[in-house]
Amino acid sequence: MSAVGSSNPEYVVARVRARRGKLYSDEEYRKLTRMGPAEIARFMEESTYEAEINALGSRHGGVDLIEYTLNRNLAKQFEGILDWSEGRLYDLIARYLRKFDARNVKTIIRGVYVGASTEEIEVDLIRAGEFDDRRIRRLLEAESIEGVIEALDDTIYGPALEEAYADYEESGILVPLENAVDRTFYDHLLSGLGRDEPTRQYEAFLTAEIDFRNARNALRLARSGADIDPAEYFIDGGDLFTRDTLARLARNLDELVEYIAESQYADDLGPALRELEDADSLIAFEHATDAALLAYGDQLGTIHPVSVTPVISYILAKEREVQNIRAISRGKEAGLSDAEIEEELVIL
Repeated sequence: MSAVGSSNPEYVVARVRARRGKLYSDEEYRKLTRMGPAEIARFMEESTYEAEINALGSRHGGVDLIEYTLNRNLAKQFEGILDWSEGRLYDLIARYLRKFDARNVKTIIRGVYVGASTEEIEVDLIRAGEFDDRRIRRLLEAESIEGVIEALDDTIYGPALEEAYADYEESGILVPLENAVDRTFYDHLLSGLGRDEPTRQYEAFLTAEIDFRNARNALRLARSGADIDPAEYFIDGGDLFTRDTLARLARNLDELVEYIAESQYADDLGPALRELEDADSLIAFEHATDAALLAYGDQLGTIHPVSVTPVISYILAKEREVQNIRAISRGKEAGLSDAEIEEELVIL
């Protein structure tokens, strides 16, 4: 594992493609919706999750076993990719995997905010970023949101969170803190990418990811009717919105939906937007953005097969697998019907 020296995309992409072929199919997801948690765990044991199921099975059962297995396997898969990677490729992948540090920071802040126990928070953490066990432990031991921020003061998230803390204290809502984490992640992700053609295509992919994040946040605000400045949610780096555009459109759901429907993403998101007009939730739209991003990553991986994009495409596909299995197991635990669970899945 090295962040200096020459890159080795041919080797890494070949190994990633082998792993991609072992991911669950849409038909297997549908099969899992007809199983209970114990059956799901046995099904997972017969696939790439065997080692984790066997290691954790004596300590956990049911949905907890599935949760811990998914998180440990995801971290192992991505650590393996970093171990294979060298030079510039390593740097690009490591930057993208910081999304799990950002996710974990937000998960811990939310957990402290609602008074969740350390165990309840820890089960939702995915240790696939740069934070080591010592850092995670310090964050979990924090007894207040201010304590979480203090534990991050020497990371890229520290300054932005310290600045956002005053807004959090004034409003009592987590929007300023969560947005500070997201903005910091994307600012560092986009800086100094380089200008060769494969990297420009990768930057276009990241632009779409930011556009979809801004669109989702805007739609949530428009649907909620909350008295929040929409600009607080804005993330720089996309093409679809400016800060002013987002602030204006997020106050009118109909105008926002029409704006996205007439954008460059109309073909990918149009069906979900039509459903959104009559739906009671944003699930269909969020799933459509996930599916569109997966498809875009696959497309770029075909255009530039020896670059970082096939690796990022695999990372997204693996995330989708974990999210779908988690949605199935939690749906079963909550007593949802098979049809209700299927609505929670990202099916391509």
